[in-house]
Amino acid sequence: MTSAQIRQAYLDFFRSKDHKIVPSAPIVNKDDPSLMFTNAGMNQFKDFFLGDKTPDRRRIADTQKCMRVSGKHNDLEDVGRDGTHHTMFEMLGNWSIGDYFKEEAIAWSWEFLTKTMGLDPECLYATIFEGAPDEGVPRDDEAYAEWLKVLPAERILEGNKKDNFWEMGDTGPCGPCTEIHFDTRSPEERAKVNGRDLVNIDDSGVVEIWNNVFIQFNRKADGKLENLPEQHVDTGMGFERLCMIMQGKEATYDTDVFTPLLREIERLTGKTYGGSYADDAKADMAMRVIVDHLRAVAFTIADGQLPGSGGAGYVVRRILRRAVRYAYSFLDQKAPFINKLMKTLVQEMGDAFPELKQQEQQITRIIESEEKSFLNTLENGLTRFADLDSKGGVISGPDVFELYDTFGFPIDLTRLLATEQGLTIDEAGFEKALAEQKARSRKDAAKEVGDWTVLSDEDSVFIGYDYLSDAGAKITKYRTVKVKDKPQYHVVLDRTPFYGESGGQAGDTGSLQIAGETVYVTDTIKENDLTVHIVNKLPASPDADVIAAVNADKRQATSQNHTAAHLIHAALHEILGDHAIQKGQDVRDKRMRFDFSHYEAMTDEQIKQVETLVNEKIRQNIPLLERRDVPIAEAKNSGAMMLFGEKYGDAVRIITFDPDFSSELCGGTHVKHTGELGYCKITAEGGVAAGIRRIEAVTGAAAMAYVDERLATLAEIRTLVKGSSNPVKSVADLQDENRALKKEIEKMQAAAAGNVKGDLEKAFEDINGINFLAAKVPLSDAAAIKTLAFQLTGENENAFVLLGSENDGKALLTLAISKGMAGEKLNAGTIIREIAKNIKGGGGGQPFFATAGGKDPGGLEAALAQAKLIVAG
Repeated sequence: MTSAQIRQAYLDFFRSKDHKIVPSAPIVNKDDPSLMFTNAGMNQFKDFFLGDKTPDRRRIADTQKCMRVSGKHNDLEDVGRDGTHHTMFEMLGNWSIGDYFKEEAIAWSWEFLTKTMGLDPECLYATIFEGAPDEGVPRDDEAYAEWLKVLPAERILEGNKKDNFWEMGDTGPCGPCTEIHFDTRSPEERAKVNGRDLVNIDDSGVVEIWNNVFIQFNRKADGKLENLPEQHVDTGMGFERLCMIMQGKEATYDTDVFTPLLREIERLTGKTYGGSYADDAKADMAMRVIVDHLRAVAFTIADGQLPGSGGAGYVVRRILRRAVRYAYSFLDQKAPFINKLMKTLVQEMGDAFPELKQQEQQITRIIESEEKSFLNTLENGLTRFADLDSKGGVISGPDVFELYDTFGFPIDLTRLLATEQGLTIDEAGFEKALAEQKARSRKDAAKEVGDWTVLSDEDSVFIGYDYLSDAGAKITKYRTVKVKDKPQYHVVLDRTPFYGESGGQAGDTGSLQIAGETVYVTDTIKENDLTVHIVNKLPASPDADVIAAVNADKRQATSQNHTAAHLIHAALHEILGDHAIQKGQDVRDKRMRFDFSHYEAMTDEQIKQVETLVNEKIRQNIPLLERRDVPIAEAKNSGAMMLFGEKYGDAVRIITFDPDFSSELCGGTHVKHTGELGYCKITAEGGVAAGIRRIEAVTGAAAMAYVDERLATLAEIRTLVKGSSNPVKSVADLQDENRALKKEIEKMQAAAAGNVKGDLEKAFEDINGINFLAAKVPLSDAAAIKTLAFQLTGENENAFVLLGSENDGKALLTLAISKGMAGEKLNAGTIIREIAKNIKGGGGGQPFFATAGGKDPGGLEAALAQAKLIVAG
């Protein structure tokens, strides 16, 4: 069976068991602060398991895009080293939300594997939880009894808490699980070693393929377990591993999920994939890393997460750079090439995941841009490597860590470079520096989430589309969260007018009146579908009625900017084309940012056209047409804009401002008429990433303030140019005059340098065969000093030229060494860093040229003297 047939067979099987087949949630988890990426199929159903939300169907199945690269479930460092680990993978899952339990889950698992898939029952093993008396959790005798119906007792094994008690994180839904393992070995191998002895010991011959989790408990912040109101089933089967077994392969990378990509790498690099897992088979490992990481990066970009410098964006960039490093080091790819694999990826997975097909060009451009940037960083890292001090033939741990942290060099790359030069690296020192960094990161990100104090099990209902205040609400639960040891208080209401931050729109602020006490809401966030109010204190009477009031002015301003985002989106389609799709937004009360796909900077004329069209729609005072609870199929047929990377339910909300202009699926807040925006002013347009542009804009009072500020600035300029009727021409004339004066100054500096040069040539002295010169010069222009230093080294053999100067109270050191003499003993970069301490500064550069700056000109003489000692010594 092909991988596509296997995926469809699974979905069809559970459809026959009355399961609702739902689409995969986005791989980037936007509404759950406890998870950066979707790491399991159950993530999108977390609210159901906790009882915060009631599903419309209690039996669900899907194939979920998952990523495990951080936190408790982290497979990144294992990727490429063996045949079964991945960062991005598909998880086939079926769920029971308070419906069936262990009997049906185990029976259907057996039926699917042995009947539908036709796997040999003699090769299947099951594990059950051995129990945890210290936590009051008994051995899972119920699961054992169900397995005895189809398996002999010797193929049912007990597992410990690590293997057979599943927890999504440090807190949350959890429970015992039963794993299913398959013996992939030949009959001859099975005869030699019993498969039961190879279960759960990371043996490649007996692999886990399916995990049935029986969610019975909620792990609280204090570590204790409490029973959930209902019992649930959460199963996850590794799609890639199932394909491996069905296609008779020994590794997931040998299935048709990956082989087309591996063949394309062979074609592009001219190297052959041998499928070896030996430690020295670096090229094979590199190819596996690349095909895995390409999938992870492509899917996260398709779901709206761009590579960046923080959060999920940093993780995406790190994964891509890891792939680039392997291609650079072990496949000799010194130019971008990973992006060229996108076409093959889309051909293989675009039908199952159309977001890849529809965004192929954009994803390709973004990956290529990131590759170019990092390859340049690698080159800079190699230059830094050449400058490292390797006393005693060892590169220090801090230096190895600098290459890792600043330039992205993995330790094996630094080790390889060192070996080529007959050096070793201080691995213990590197590990110490790495551990210290991780400790700092943990401390910076420290967050202690307390348990909810539950007052009622009422669902939380959002009424903020219709009301900005509500009397008679009730607190259903509250908790304390410590962030960097500072307390933060969270409150949930049974109904609330407060909008929780989501979809790029900021959360509401306001107040809660509780038994005469005022509690201020400083922010409102979403945890999955739960609206959480962050308040300045917990109320003294949490069981009293609540009068909730949103800050109306801030909500209005935010709604104006969100409406502007819709109008700008529609205008971009008309001016630039249908490819200009939203790729992210940040909507607040003071301003809005809107990211969209486009492959070049907008012209001034295009920006003006968009702004003009938006303001035309504002003046038309178009009324809001809002449709709630529209079936998703009907919404798709309506032509309303839908965005990749967003999680849509069975019923959605459509926001329309003129059906022929702007209609989108959106859960945010908006004004009732476009005229409420008053005026929209685009303040900036620029690039965010390859193929992604950003517009910044303001509306209403903020737009008027922006215009008033610019007019005031123009008035000041008119005053400065004596009320000129054409201030633009007056400023241009001043700029021309300034450029002319600068040229005159440069000529004077050059002449002064020429005069100084004659005196300096007489000041050279011979030190151990080196033409040494260290002197202060009466120059302030760094470019002129650099030119002078190069002239002196160029006209004198074996020259060492150090020039000190002063400019605006700051000290400057410029060091040039004849290239034929520059090297390990006389390295300009190393020397300048040492002597710069005299001027209370720092610097660096290449072995033959370096500069340093400092705040203490009084130390220049000492710096010059120290340089002489270095050369003499």
